Amino acid sequence: EMTLTTYDEALCAILEPKVCTTRARFEVLKIMAENRIPTVVWLSPVLPFINDTEENLRGILRYCFDAGVKGILCFGIGTTIRAGDREYFYAALDRHFPGLRRQYEHTFGNAYVCDSSDSGKLMEIFHTECAARGVLHDVDGIFRFLDEFPDPAADQLSLF
Repeated sequence: EMTLTTYDEALCAILEPKVCTTRARFEVLKIMAENRIPTVVWLSPVLPFINDTEENLRGILRYCFDAGVKGILCFGIGTTIRAGDREYFYAALDRHFPGLRRQYEHTFGNAYVCDSSDSGKLMEIFHTECAARGVLHDVDGIFRFLDEFPDPAADQLSLF
């Protein structure tokens, strides 16, 4: 599994400053496909008002389809924010997206689940595009696929 968050490289550097870029992850996915290693991408997090756009979704899907991924796991277009994480997240918003904190507070309050207002439309695009290309996109189907792989711990040798 590999996460993809945003198609925009500059935004990727802000949202995920300590990981390789989305483009670099795309290149890894292609190498894995060339070596017949099936991959699943986790499309997450999708942050309301930041990367919850059709352009971003289609860019990520294009990367996934071009790399021949087996499945894309998406629990919805949005994010979750725990109480302890909210302060950190809001401080990051203040640093990188001045004024957006107020929009989050107004829209979501202290809610744990913060869905994009475009979630329905974007999820329809997600499912339609994946189905058209034969890419697994339903959560249960992806987990069934992942369960097909043998558990490496089951074959681990024991000293006792």
